[in-house]
Amino acid sequence: MSTDPIPRPATVSTGVSGLDDVLAGGLTPERLYLVQGTPGTGKTTLGLSFLLDGATRGETGLYITLAETEVELHAVAASHGWSLDPIRLVEMVPADELGSENEQSLFHPSELELGETVRDIIAHVERIAPVRVVIDSLSELRLLAQTPVRYRRQILALKNFFASRRCTVLMLDDKSASSSDLQLQSIAHGVVILDQTLSGFGAQRRRLHVVKMRGVRFRGGYHDIEIRQGGLCVYPRLVALEHGEPYDDTPLSTGSAQFDDLLGGGIVPGTATLLSGPAGVGKTTTAVQAMVGTLRAGHRAAYFLFDERLPTLLKRSAAIGMDLRPFVDDGTLVIRSIDPAELSPGEFANEVREAVEDHGARVVVIDSLNAYLQSMPNEQHLALQMHELLGYLGARGVVTMLVLGLHGITGDIRSDVDLSYLADTVMQLRYFEANGEVRQAISVIKTRTARHERTIREFQITDDGLRLGDPLREFQGVLTGVPTFSGETKTLMASRGQTGSGPNAA
Repeated sequence: MSTDPIPRPATVSTGVSGLDDVLAGGLTPERLYLVQGTPGTGKTTLGLSFLLDGATRGETGLYITLAETEVELHAVAASHGWSLDPIRLVEMVPADELGSENEQSLFHPSELELGETVRDIIAHVERIAPVRVVIDSLSELRLLAQTPVRYRRQILALKNFFASRRCTVLMLDDKSASSSDLQLQSIAHGVVILDQTLSGFGAQRRRLHVVKMRGVRFRGGYHDIEIRQGGLCVYPRLVALEHGEPYDDTPLSTGSAQFDDLLGGGIVPGTATLLSGPAGVGKTTTAVQAMVGTLRAGHRAAYFLFDERLPTLLKRSAAIGMDLRPFVDDGTLVIRSIDPAELSPGEFANEVREAVEDHGARVVVIDSLNAYLQSMPNEQHLALQMHELLGYLGARGVVTMLVLGLHGITGDIRSDVDLSYLADTVMQLRYFEANGEVRQAISVIKTRTARHERTIREFQITDDGLRLGDPLREFQGVLTGVPTFSGETKTLMASRGQTGSGPNAA
């Protein structure tokens, strides 16, 4: 029969749901953990979240501060809308110790103050009997110890003491002495490192990674984090293989029979379609056409807008017979206008996940990849992250449409990044010149899911949306922008000045 009167959970929440996800549920209870990070990365916020989460579960929490004052801690809590009343705060730097009469002149501080500080910590723990403890920060103990040997011995002594008291402990360290990092990491049961970087433009980027966590299959690599009002937000690195589920792969109609024929029967769930072309050729309109077709069929969608202003998108979509406002108003369409200079890749991936899992979107449009990729030149693995994001969307049966702008108008047209290998379907939209007019052509270069139409068709943007013409069989070199013509002008669609009444009429 067990002698343990108090059953303990298999894991203890950190108070941050995203970090719990990274740690496959949370922390192993009754262990000592090290949280390292430079100033401003969120260590104190994480420590307070950890204790406040315990307070909601009826667990006594103790915050021992060796650096910050209680006033500063209450100010941090107030900035997040928290009250620290449920936890116990112990300030180990009394103001009266700063007087000259308390200065040590005969002994080195490490000979007296370190032992006294450690004994005070032990006394407070014995008196309060906490279940969760945060010590902030170890740099003060390191300064008192003076030598790595004395420092290591004191940390080991504290570890053994907390183990005997069955406490789960977070020790915060500001990485002020890198030579001690490995010693600390070897002692701790788990190690979490927080850091932040500055790019050439935009806000600083914070992230964390788990160095070790004994007995836990945690998710490795870097995970983007953000300090918001309400606490720390951790965006776990997306792993596509973790999110697969069965789905209906019946092709969805774009709402245009001509468009469906060009694609070989519509757009297939679980696939990504890349629409590439120069500026103004109609990439966004084509994506909106396909999305509106699925919305009218009763599906939900999410539109992530990087380049264009939202009012502009709504106005010009309504002008060509694809008014998005009713879908936004009834909740079937979510449009997220994004400033990429303020958004980390991990946060963007989390936004997409929320649209799919919480909103139920079956169609996701990213417009455009250029702004997203170019705004983060220091992010070296964005293409790999995009691969994981598309893999996730494919595993969830979502139709993804990616807009990619190209440099140039005709002739040699280039892109900043080649993502065509990630897409299941690639559509090219091009300008070409004929009869003294600039016209537009569309073609499907590849599709992995159907026998698509291999013709090049002229298209026009009309008051009723996208209108496709007959295949341009009597033209050669349309994709170059400078075609040669060996037929009759009736092969082309009527120019806009010959039919219709509005500026967008066919």
